[in-house]
Amino acid sequence: MPRNTDPIAVSVWTRPPRRARRGQPPLSRDQIVAAAIELLDAEGMDGLSMRRLGERLGAGATSSYWYVANKDELLELAVDQVMGEMDIPDLAEAGWRTTARACAEEYRAVLLRHPWVIGLMGARPTIGPNAMRMGERMIGALAAAGFTGVELAFASELLSSHAVGSATIAAAMHQASDRAGKHPNELVAELDPYLRGLQDEYPGYIAVWYATKGIDMDKLHEDGFGYGLERLLDGLEIRLHSPDDALGAPEPDGIPGAHGTSVSAPSEPGSSGSSRA
Repeated sequence: MPRNTDPIAVSVWTRPPRRARRGQPPLSRDQIVAAAIELLDAEGMDGLSMRRLGERLGAGATSSYWYVANKDELLELAVDQVMGEMDIPDLAEAGWRTTARACAEEYRAVLLRHPWVIGLMGARPTIGPNAMRMGERMIGALAAAGFTGVELAFASELLSSHAVGSATIAAAMHQASDRAGKHPNELVAELDPYLRGLQDEYPGYIAVWYATKGIDMDKLHEDGFGYGLERLLDGLEIRLHSPDDALGAPEPDGIPGAHGTSVSAPSEPGSSGSSRA
């Protein structure tokens, strides 16, 4: 019988929970997920197998199958577990902008602590309880600001995509530097002779390059993310005060934009990051 490849139908969150059976080994699902996260953090996706997991737990590979059906199901559980690390302030105390900012910042921080999650984004539904709570906090903040309907979904996607894009570039930079056995700043410095030779051909780009040359790469990425996030929040706040028709009322080919223009729905999440990545 062919394997079901529908990610919704086979998701651990959309199927009934597995029942306990006689002879079940003295482990818990939480222990198995925690051990899987340790392996993933240390060695990435290639380092996780049911056999390696069994060795780490001091049990056979088959022991894990008492609690999870397969590796894909285990990864869904691991992703939701790390989503629980996000610390979001109370909306009533912090206000919509601070809460929305924290959601994006915490999302990026989780992805940088656990970069293996980035490669799983979009492949399986992120609908576990921790992920849903985080999404509810983001939606709640933007709804409190005044966004509704389709525009509320777009505003949430905008901030989430900024966090994912920034984390993707920063994580890739560290993976490259780890493979090279050098600090990211060292790799950037190696580009200097090449870029110096392009100064006449691309004066604007090279001028920006040298303006940021002395900044630590991690700080540059973090500050760039923060700058972009504030500008996105500024834009959302301006949209809230724009004088055109009500927020959240979609037009046939998009949604009403500022000053009566039409803004089409994005086909894919955007990304962001420094040109020096």
